[in-house]
Amino acid sequence: MPDVIDPAPARGGARARRQARAHGSPVSGVPWILRGVPPYDILSEDNLLRIEAQVDRILAQTGIAFRDDPETLVLWRKAGAEVSDDIVKFPPGMLREILSSAPRVFTQHARNPARSVQIGGNAVVFAPAYGSPFVMDHDGTRRYGTIADFENLVKLGQSSPWLHHSGGTISEPVDLPVNKRHFDMVLAHIRYSDRAFMGSVTTEERAEDSIEMARILFGAGFVDENCVILGNVNVNSPLLWGGDATRVLRAYARANQAAVIVPFILGGAMGPVTTAGAIAQGVAETMAGCALTQLERKGAPVIFGNFLSSMSLRSGSPTFGTPEPAAGSLVVGQLARRLGLPLRCAGNFTTSKLPDAQAMVEGTMSMLSAVQCGANFILHSAGFLDGLLSMSYEKFVMDADLCGALHSYLQGVTVDDNQLAADAFGDVQPGGHFFAVPHTIANYQTAFWESAIADNDPYEKWVENGSHDAAFRARRLWQQQLADYEAPPLDTGTLAALEDFVARRKASMPDASY
Repeated sequence: MPDVIDPAPARGGARARRQARAHGSPVSGVPWILRGVPPYDILSEDNLLRIEAQVDRILAQTGIAFRDDPETLVLWRKAGAEVSDDIVKFPPGMLREILSSAPRVFTQHARNPARSVQIGGNAVVFAPAYGSPFVMDHDGTRRYGTIADFENLVKLGQSSPWLHHSGGTISEPVDLPVNKRHFDMVLAHIRYSDRAFMGSVTTEERAEDSIEMARILFGAGFVDENCVILGNVNVNSPLLWGGDATRVLRAYARANQAAVIVPFILGGAMGPVTTAGAIAQGVAETMAGCALTQLERKGAPVIFGNFLSSMSLRSGSPTFGTPEPAAGSLVVGQLARRLGLPLRCAGNFTTSKLPDAQAMVEGTMSMLSAVQCGANFILHSAGFLDGLLSMSYEKFVMDADLCGALHSYLQGVTVDDNQLAADAFGDVQPGGHFFAVPHTIANYQTAFWESAIADNDPYEKWVENGSHDAAFRARRLWQQQLADYEAPPLDTGTLAALEDFVARRKASMPDASY
């Protein structure tokens, strides 16, 4: 656990209101964003058709390998694909027809119904970052994550009114056995958050454990008819689906739960160095994975995912938050909308090792691409550092603060009598001011979003208060949020049943490091 600093002294007025909004309440904020700003289309119809033609060529001529899962090959043969050894080729139009059964919009239910989220349509859902093995402390010290870190990050997510989803593997609890840590992570999401969450995807058995825990929480009948858990499944780009991944995505689909199908394309390594080529590859890989869920269970919810990134061609190191993948995400959004599938794309990406200017510039560029491409489920919205190798407490709350700004940004501009301020112009003479007119007084609490971290005081007051930078203020904020955290109510019988299931399953297997 990082060192604790003294919290800021209590203050009234605007700072108190900012702190109240940052800390949230049991059902503060909104369950998801209903966007008032439309997605931004950057490619013409002709260019979209050219990319789709390349997707069809990849699928029909190159094909995609499906390894170590004979049942998947059987499903593809029955569907009419050409299967040769483990290479599957798809006639043009085949996957689009299969995908027509997937829902365009679905609800992922939370244990608190007020926290359930809509995925698809005009909804935008923010979820924390996912998958980092390390935690980066404020001084740049990188250490392995623990279950205590994981629980803290779940609590911080629950405390933020700007996040909507508890996420999944927010950070790897490396202090627990690999084959058992999924129990503790899912239980932490259930115990410390009342929001929707994600389950394990490392093996089919762990995915089924996660789904069974959801059945204990919600009831088996409810789970069979409703989505309550997501599984984030990655392609082994380029053009390879491994058996573990396909068995996991089929396990989620079989249970009527949503798989999030995501290629991770590092341009110049796991995909072409050119953006259009990387997009075509990613769309082909994602379409195949999404279609497989429909072959397993027609009508199962699924999320079309994409993760474009660049690399330093001098060193081979991955780079994140760069402009080319950001622009590419806008194109992915156009293509996903033509398929009619909910979209997960982009997020708050950076290669910086500290929550510094580089981190926020890169993160803001990639996060803006996520909201402007029309993404519905935005994983990696908070905490991403060090090229996704590290989570940061400070960056988590800084990114959540940015999510708050995006709530306001995505509302767009309302035009009504109040917003047009007709009365205010009647109260202010030319050369006057609007400070004290009734219209300003009536709207001052809601007119502008206020950051919980930014310092907008005059220079002299900033110096008087300690001359602290944003990272210091973020550190003080997350520590106060954890100090103030209260777990949402959970039925004691349900918790006991979950703990009993976890204890029995753990006792049934020896610890393993794989």
